[in-house]
Amino acid sequence: MNTFNPLRQAYRIRYQLFFLVTVNSYYPAFLKFFPCPVLNCYACPLAVFACPIGTLQHFAIIGSIPFFTFGILGLVGSAIGRWTCGWLCPFGFIQDMLAKVPLPKFSIPEKLCYSRYVILLLLVFILPYWLKEPWFSKLCPQGTLEGAIPIVLFMGKYQENIGWLFYLKIAILLAFLFLMLITTRPFCRTTCPLGTILSFFNKVSYYKLRVDNNSCTACGKCDEVCPVEIKKIYQNPDSSQCIRCLLCLQCSHISWGSEKNPKLICYDSCVTRKDMNVQN
Repeated sequence: MNTFNPLRQAYRIRYQLFFLVTVNSYYPAFLKFFPCPVLNCYACPLAVFACPIGTLQHFAIIGSIPFFTFGILGLVGSAIGRWTCGWLCPFGFIQDMLAKVPLPKFSIPEKLCYSRYVILLLLVFILPYWLKEPWFSKLCPQGTLEGAIPIVLFMGKYQENIGWLFYLKIAILLAFLFLMLITTRPFCRTTCPLGTILSFFNKVSYYKLRVDNNSCTACGKCDEVCPVEIKKIYQNPDSSQCIRCLLCLQCSHISWGSEKNPKLICYDSCVTRKDMNVQN
């Protein structure tokens, strides 16, 4: 029996937790030149990989093109789109965990989700090029959580340099942590520049969500489980908002695969129907 069951949130959480530990395991630090396609702060004392967004800002500052970083992101995106957002990203994992707190949940207005394109252009490319400062990294809540706070707490020499920027970073982090309690994936949907870059590949990636239009009844079950609140997934399975969490595969008319193997992962391939009814 196939034990692979991406429809169970607990299964995906194990992947996320494993990757959180892996990218912050310190010892293979020689890989810090390599851009990892998830949002994980380079400044974290335990970080193993480079932050691709930090790298893009650096090259914008020096007025050069980061061919290697663009190549890595292009390879990942063209293969799986935003799958790393849904299954590997440490900050995505934090958002998923806080969303489980039993508080009333609110929807994010769809128009607000376009702000991530402005943030990508303004804070990752335009301002760093113009002001010669990595402004997204300066304000990034993930950087504050993994980098700024540990550095200030455990490296005393930096405490005397705390100023308004540090308090602004803390305020932004607290604001996002609060939003994570009352909505789902707010940072991914409104802010994340890395997810925005990978989202351009959702429509063209080799592996993607596929809908059997011949059998789909437009029941809306896929919409009900979507953590980023995509409307009518059965009409737009390649939405740029999709983080490829695969929870919509609870509908038997949606699958994950390639053109040659469109049902690589589908409802019928995930253990038994009885197991699917177990609460996540």
